[in-house]
Amino acid sequence: MLKTYLITVKGKVQGVTYRETTRRKAGSLGLTGTVENVSNGDVKIIVTGSESALAVLTDWCYRGPQMASVSEVVFTEIPIQEFTSFSIKR
Repeated sequence: MLKTYLITVKGKVQGVTYRETTRRKAGSLGLTGTVENVSNGDVKIIVTGSESALAVLTDWCYRGPQMASVSEVVFTEIPIQEFTSFSIKR
């Protein structure tokens, strides 16, 4: 069963390749969606996929890439959104 999550990642998550590594991780899990920087310094992810793949990505978000320092991850299920791939919004 497909689900869509809105994930907000807080901490030192901009300028540390968080979006690119999220794109790669999501792609390797077969997830679709978007990742983008938010003006307040957070990273916002909207992602659709299986519950098991979403759980793996959500767990990964707490670590992120090596240079990141994640202080908080907030995720909520939202109505299903369909995407053709996983991309970085600029």
